[in-house]
Amino acid sequence: MIPEERTDDPGSGEESARLQPAGSVREGCDPLAQTLRGRLQSRRAQVHQQINKELRMRTGAENLYRATSNAWVRETVALELSYVNSSLQLLKEELEELNGSAEGDRPAGEGVSVPMIPLGLKETKELDWSTPLRELISGHFGEDSASYEAEIRELEDLRQVWGTEAQLVPAPQAIRTPSRGEAGLELLMAYYNQLCFLDARFIAPTSNLGLLFQWYDSLTGVPAQQRALAFEKGSVLFNIGALYTQIGARQDRSCPEGTRRAIEAFQRAAGAFSLLRENFSRAPSPDMSPASLSMLERLMTAQAQECIFEGLLLPSTEAPQGCLAQLRLAQEAAQVAAEYRLVHQTMAQPPVRDYVPFPWTTLVRVKAEYFRALAHYHAAAVLCDSPPVEVDCPALSQAFLGLPATPGPPGAAPQEQEGRRMLGKAHLKRAILGQEEALRLHAVCRALRSVDLLQAVLAQALRRSLARYSELDREDDFLEATEAPDIPPKTQQKPEIRAPSFSRVKVTDIFHRLGPLSVFSAKNCWRLVGPVHVTRGEAGFGLTLRGDAPVLIAAVIPGGPAAAAGLREGDYIVSLNGRPCKWWKHAEVVAQLKGVGDEGASLQVVTLLPRAEPPSTGEHRPALGALLRGQKECGRGPPAPGRASPRPLLGWSRKAKRGKTRGRLSPHP
Repeated sequence: MIPEERTDDPGSGEESARLQPAGSVREGCDPLAQTLRGRLQSRRAQVHQQINKELRMRTGAENLYRATSNAWVRETVALELSYVNSSLQLLKEELEELNGSAEGDRPAGEGVSVPMIPLGLKETKELDWSTPLRELISGHFGEDSASYEAEIRELEDLRQVWGTEAQLVPAPQAIRTPSRGEAGLELLMAYYNQLCFLDARFIAPTSNLGLLFQWYDSLTGVPAQQRALAFEKGSVLFNIGALYTQIGARQDRSCPEGTRRAIEAFQRAAGAFSLLRENFSRAPSPDMSPASLSMLERLMTAQAQECIFEGLLLPSTEAPQGCLAQLRLAQEAAQVAAEYRLVHQTMAQPPVRDYVPFPWTTLVRVKAEYFRALAHYHAAAVLCDSPPVEVDCPALSQAFLGLPATPGPPGAAPQEQEGRRMLGKAHLKRAILGQEEALRLHAVCRALRSVDLLQAVLAQALRRSLARYSELDREDDFLEATEAPDIPPKTQQKPEIRAPSFSRVKVTDIFHRLGPLSVFSAKNCWRLVGPVHVTRGEAGFGLTLRGDAPVLIAAVIPGGPAAAAGLREGDYIVSLNGRPCKWWKHAEVVAQLKGVGDEGASLQVVTLLPRAEPPSTGEHRPALGALLRGQKECGRGPPAPGRASPRPLLGWSRKAKRGKTRGRLSPHP
């Protein structure tokens, strides 16, 4: 409700009339904008209420799904969960659009084009990282877990989005509902890189964090859960691909820049799904099964190919003109149609057909018919609009007759004007039939009937074909031309499957204070020695140092001061004169040792132990757990703070394939 200024108050009418004359508005005030903002705020409140209602319904359905053992009831509840999940996706997307719209309208200049298929993000529940991480930090790493409260809270804030599902309180920098843009992608990639660090530091080969990661299936809404950190990483990577699809679908493809961004987004989405498909062997939810990921990869490739075709329709001085331009459009449209036919075949195969949304399958069929009809329309344009000299070329013979190019008939396109007209008319007839079929399929699906833009595009194409057909039709055409051949698909720009560029998002390991991953990891076991006092002898301290972060004692001279103090080859220096030096470089440690006087230096070192060797007692204080091989055995240096995360490729462990334990995703070195 917008407050209005009253003018009937005694003593204020004249002043009001003077300040705001009749029929005018106050300077800097836009009543229409106020009205739009009011409607936006009211709609936001309604969307929030609907989301709360859907969340309560999902919780009840989820509890019933877990409690019942009746197959019919579980199937019914799974269907209800699928419906609720779809409703939540639509409501959250609408809320995102409302929050990102200042005045409630669409960007200026947005062109009319065929709608794309975006993929909804997977939903998840709140997760408590604090308990298992505190236990590992205090029990395995031997440090005060209370001093790492800030790091644990930072990790939780990075993942968390709602304080409670009922209150819908947004938290800053949360990956559960990222913004639909580049900022949201960077947030998801940053969290994924942190998961790679967590995997390398806290996950041992024979154990897990003890957390239950729960994510809702993007296609069915059925919850899936697993204790492996691999499920968390795979779900985040799935959401990265899904977010790319939403970014690509929202681009304004009426301009070259928008088309280029849409192509790039769909290629990145295909790369994310391909990465998941190649590295996931056991998916706990249908949307991450190999069959589903293969279908999504092909769908995104087809949509990228469609954007390439749309880019050719835009005016450009570099594009070929005349006959060659129409020929290329016909072949590119046939290529798009072939891609969508392949997608439809994949969607029709079990088990994908059991959970892929029906509007997706219908829209894919509509697009296959629509672009095949476009190919015939442009073929007719070549035959009817181009001079005979331009039509007489081997490329056209192959394109329109589907035969090898030969110097004379029957492998050549018809040269007589009447022959070209009849063949062009046959192509137009196939174009009209295809566009009518696309409109019929569009009318069958209730969800597609509400997409007015799609119907407008299909109807406009049909009217154009009918008008052109009437121009070529004559009263004395008693004999119809033979059936027009199919247009062989061909493209000059095939989409590339590009993996998400994780390296461009620079992150620092949140728990880097625990030390370099080459030593201080849950995959290693070590013992802490010292502090020990080492004095300087005539030839120095009697040891040789090598490497950075941490510095390694490469050699100990027998009988020297270091040997007498109990230092051994292979120890890592972690403290020097009471100062932690896990991340110090070789030059820093050497400089500090050279700077000490005759009183010597106090060193604290860790010694990596074989996995079978139990930690000893006495002056060696053990750190509990199991750790990675040392820096010397691994043959690679430790990651420095502030650098990019490990390469975010995924791989299931072999134990998962043997069925002993669930696999986990781990970064390759």
